[in-house]
Amino acid sequence: MSENPTGGASNERDPLEEFIKKMQEQGFDPSAGATGQGGKGASSNPNAQNPFGALFGEGGQNPFGISIDPEDLKNMGMSFDPAMMQSMFAQVQAMFSGAGASDSPSGVNWDNVKNQTRQMLASMGEDPSVPENLKRAVEDAANLADLWLDAVTIIERHNYPVQAWSKAEWVEHSFDSWREMVEPVAAEVTQSMVMPGAPEDVPEEISQILNSGFLNNIGSVIFGAQMAQALAQLAGEVYSSTDVGFPLAPGSSALLPNGYQQLAESIEVPPQEVLLYLAVRESALIRLHKANPWLREDLVQLVARYARGIRVDMNRMQDAASQVDMSNPDAVQEAFEGGMFSPQRTEDQELAVQRLEGLLALIEGWVSVVTEDATRNLPKAPQLTEIMARRRIDGGPSEQVFENLVGLELRPRLVREAQQFWRWYENAHGIEARDGLWDTPETLPTPAELEDFTAYDARMNEISLDDVDFDSELQKLLDGGFGDAPEEK
Repeated sequence: MSENPTGGASNERDPLEEFIKKMQEQGFDPSAGATGQGGKGASSNPNAQNPFGALFGEGGQNPFGISIDPEDLKNMGMSFDPAMMQSMFAQVQAMFSGAGASDSPSGVNWDNVKNQTRQMLASMGEDPSVPENLKRAVEDAANLADLWLDAVTIIERHNYPVQAWSKAEWVEHSFDSWREMVEPVAAEVTQSMVMPGAPEDVPEEISQILNSGFLNNIGSVIFGAQMAQALAQLAGEVYSSTDVGFPLAPGSSALLPNGYQQLAESIEVPPQEVLLYLAVRESALIRLHKANPWLREDLVQLVARYARGIRVDMNRMQDAASQVDMSNPDAVQEAFEGGMFSPQRTEDQELAVQRLEGLLALIEGWVSVVTEDATRNLPKAPQLTEIMARRRIDGGPSEQVFENLVGLELRPRLVREAQQFWRWYENAHGIEARDGLWDTPETLPTPAELEDFTAYDARMNEISLDDVDFDSELQKLLDGGFGDAPEEK
């Protein structure tokens, strides 16, 4: 009995092959090609021009139309909920009908993604418009927050309008930033699904699909559906426009009253105190990014750098599939969630992850330190500080979004180290010197230096020495340029 490339027996069928076989049985005609173009052996099947018609039903009104069970997709390692699957299937149908065409580098139709995000968010519950009294409360809290921050940081006010957003408004205002952040990832993920040629032992009908743009298009649809689900869920959890560690709406600042009111109720803290505390955090982070625009650029570039190393290891996926009981969807889902289907990181990706972790930790650490100083007169501030720390440990918005959309699992431990660093440096050198470290990336500690402050000190001393023009200083000394020398007695 021949062996397949993954080391498994040839009669152990790949889950992708099983899925495509099921599609063929339900009316999918591989000879028509992924774009529905007729050719040699073109089928008379009425669904030939729209090969997914048999799957979705007439007009796409029933995404699960002709009994492609969601369990079949779970057997491929796709742990999506029904709402997400409905969104994905709708996008696939649009793709084959031409309505889902996209000219973006990733092939993702971002208009569709935004619409699907809105629909998912609407299905999650009420999202009332923010009333005028809460808008005024947010403005008043922002003004007081700036007064408090002026006393604990030299970084100037941002002077942006401070708004009060609903969840839907958060999606609308932040979507372009998310697209900018994840477009490189989407492009690499979809491109990595394009195979230069199918293996020799793959059936002909499947080979035709693998050699077409079918998987590339499917990859962009799956990524778009994942993003829509992630953003809809995130919209229900964030409290501000900077809750993920960077401004999502450059040139503006915002708090979400529905979010902070739910938080206040759950922890039994007066909502006005929660609002003030969050307003201080929001203003601190906006100030930091406005004064140091390189921060946002660096974050986007690091994500793009990570994305360049994304590859789908088909052999690894097949190995994983051969070791999992494909008749047990729960086992498949556990394997998927455990990382069996995740691409291995390259060395350059590891460096990008370390830098991204360190930079996000430094940002959060600095915001936490100045917020603690600015809210000393707020009775419930210590409790709110503890809640924010626990939120990070449990996986806050920043951790969730990078894990779900980028595939990065960030370590909250570095935030504690960063807080200690900023407090240590402030005690040793003062507030002005502390805030001045943000001027250039070179003066910030590396992730390793966050665990060894003496190493950071040593590097800074070397930088200081490198900046000295010894020839010039020696000439000054020879010319008496350092003031009058003491007279000899």
